[in-house]
Amino acid sequence: MATNEHEVKRKALTVYGGCHAQGEANSTSFRVFFQDEQGKDISPWHDIPLYNQDGTLNFVCEIPKETSAKMEVATDEPYTPIKQDIKKGNLRFYPYNINWNYGLLPQTWEDPDVTNTEVDADGVAGDNDPVDVVEIGSAAGKMGGVYKVKPVGVFAMIDDGELDWKVIAISTEDPKADLVSDVEDVEKHFPGELEKIRVWFRDYKMPDGKPANRFGLEDKCMNKEYTMKVIEETHEFYKSLKSGKRANTEELSLA
Repeated sequence: MATNEHEVKRKALTVYGGCHAQGEANSTSFRVFFQDEQGKDISPWHDIPLYNQDGTLNFVCEIPKETSAKMEVATDEPYTPIKQDIKKGNLRFYPYNINWNYGLLPQTWEDPDVTNTEVDADGVAGDNDPVDVVEIGSAAGKMGGVYKVKPVGVFAMIDDGELDWKVIAISTEDPKADLVSDVEDVEKHFPGELEKIRVWFRDYKMPDGKPANRFGLEDKCMNKEYTMKVIEETHEFYKSLKSGKRANTEELSLA
């Protein structure tokens, strides 16, 4: 049994090409850069494909499960490396560990110029970031790891008045991956997990004295069909930005 668990973790930590860190961890200068198989620096946002030929998606892990440093891809820096978020000059940490692997879908973007009235009657616009992923598998990921995942659901979180999609996914290497293909399968094989995710993201800012986040679509985790529509829409937003069809008024790094 121990050998099988070790094998699952080993496979789950496969990265795309590789990564290299610059600067000291837990410092404002710390960066994790991505490389291709030839050792050339690449962008995890721009140079890693969203879709795989087998129908899975690529997930870039920014924050491994059971850690608290708020790491994110720096969308305004060349090669968009992973860095720790900073607020008022201080490194940001969650008030408690996040219980899932967390990161992004490459080649997606939530356009702040597009208002969504389906999610919220008053309309909410995108948060100017790639789409977030909550990966629910049992193995801890690696910061900078790139994993094949199956998307199975999505929450429409509203954070400070901005739409911040949270795609629920599972690594294809997880022992339960073949059992989980849609949102109802998560409820069956990970009972209570979706509500745990919703409550975690609703409440994580409250220890700092901020109001709870809220969710559109009646707080529901939408099914896979809806999820794939969200992913395709945000992929189109990204392609419009990257091609220049949509002006880069946010001054994001597109190289």
